[in-house]
Amino acid sequence: MTVVQGFLNNGIFRIISDIAADRGVRAFVIGGYVRDCFLGRQSKDIDIVVEGSGIELAEAVGEAIRSNVSVFRNFGTAMLRYRGVEVEFVGARKESYRRDSRKPIVENGTLEDDQKRRDFTINAMAFSLQKEDFGALVDPFGGIRDLAAGIIRTPLDPDTTYSDDPLRMIRAIRFAAKLSTDERPFTIVPESLESIRKNRNRLEILSRERIAEELDKILVCGRPSTGFRLLDETGLLELILPQLCQLKGTENVDGHGHKENFSHTLEVVDNVASEEAAAIAEGSLKDFEFEDGELKETVRTEPNLWLRWAALLHDIGKPATKRYDKTAGWTFHGHEVVGARMVPKIFKDLKMPLNEKMKYVEKLVLLHLRPIALVTEEVTDSAVRRLLFDAGNDIDDLMLLCNADITSKNPRKVERLRQNFILVRKKLEEVEAKDAIRNFKNPITGEHVMEVYGIPPCRLIGELKEYVKNAILDGRIENDFAQADALMRSRAAELGLHPVHPEDE
Repeated sequence: MTVVQGFLNNGIFRIISDIAADRGVRAFVIGGYVRDCFLGRQSKDIDIVVEGSGIELAEAVGEAIRSNVSVFRNFGTAMLRYRGVEVEFVGARKESYRRDSRKPIVENGTLEDDQKRRDFTINAMAFSLQKEDFGALVDPFGGIRDLAAGIIRTPLDPDTTYSDDPLRMIRAIRFAAKLSTDERPFTIVPESLESIRKNRNRLEILSRERIAEELDKILVCGRPSTGFRLLDETGLLELILPQLCQLKGTENVDGHGHKENFSHTLEVVDNVASEEAAAIAEGSLKDFEFEDGELKETVRTEPNLWLRWAALLHDIGKPATKRYDKTAGWTFHGHEVVGARMVPKIFKDLKMPLNEKMKYVEKLVLLHLRPIALVTEEVTDSAVRRLLFDAGNDIDDLMLLCNADITSKNPRKVERLRQNFILVRKKLEEVEAKDAIRNFKNPITGEHVMEVYGIPPCRLIGELKEYVKNAILDGRIENDFAQADALMRSRAAELGLHPVHPEDE
């Protein structure tokens, strides 16, 4: 009998065990919590399967611990919270599927039935909550053996598992990425990989939202490239993100080849994941959001999913802009502009949010070359001010992305660029401390222009404001109202505008 000490230390299990015994039902802990116990990982939720009514047992436990119970009768589940952990209850069931849907036909079943319907052997393990064998591992498919070997395998025939619910194909890849470490990589068994290739077209019955959710989970893994390489190898990627597949391959003309942009992109995503994790551990990354009309600053404690999306899509415009020039070689001029324009369609196709999150990704894709350009040329205050103005509070994420984008097979080149990049960061800090450009506000407002010149809203107002803004960013005047107002009046006179009060000339 295998018992994990971490399991025994959680008091909720004894409570559930006692109440289940009183009600004459059998209950088990199943799935990810059991797997994570053996991996030594913290788990934020617990799944309880009951040979009987999961809802009734949840309500009885909720009453005993004085916790509110959320009931989802359509799904036959109930959930409560215990000391910050979500505990979900469901009745054991067996399932069958129709060919045209991933929604199962559900019947009441036993623990054995419930384990057979699980996606992978490592997620089908259960701990008994019966008094006679409390904590015993129930593992009919050898999940503990597969966990030790780092294997992703389905309990039943993979063709059946994946055809019934094709989302499991992406989940297999996600678990391979999520659970892999340098010490113990996880792999999908060959017959399962082949089954994914064979059943890839079954993705058509999935909603794009569910697919995007799995991509999100892959992106916040420690090494997202593991998942995207497997998506590519199994043929799923071209069905989900064909734009990414178009980055694959190289061309050679007159002995000149270009960087293999698919591999480069995955390397950048991994670099972002690694650098962001280090910055989070140091507490050096900030997040900004508006609350009650005020901008609040917080320390980032979790990966920024949308920064990972920006890394994944940062070079997405390269295939459309690839050109060969006999003098310059291969060029991708304007790929950042083309890539930024592609972001909304990609988000729309995947039913992802078309709000400020998409705009953030768009912005980082559009600006990702700007800091690199500062590395390779003289860094002027003007260029730094404009970068700070355009990036705003996302400047730190942009710099992280750009640093991650420095990749080369030549280590001396990488080191040189990274050293130059340190100088750019220092310059950003100096200019920001002096000019506070990140939170720039134009001293000249539209209301001020209308009041001085007695004109209604019109194009000239925007022109005057833009002229003053550019002068400040270029360093021609300080970010000061008196200097800005004098410049506005000088420019307005050139445009034929005169103050309504002559004494203001």
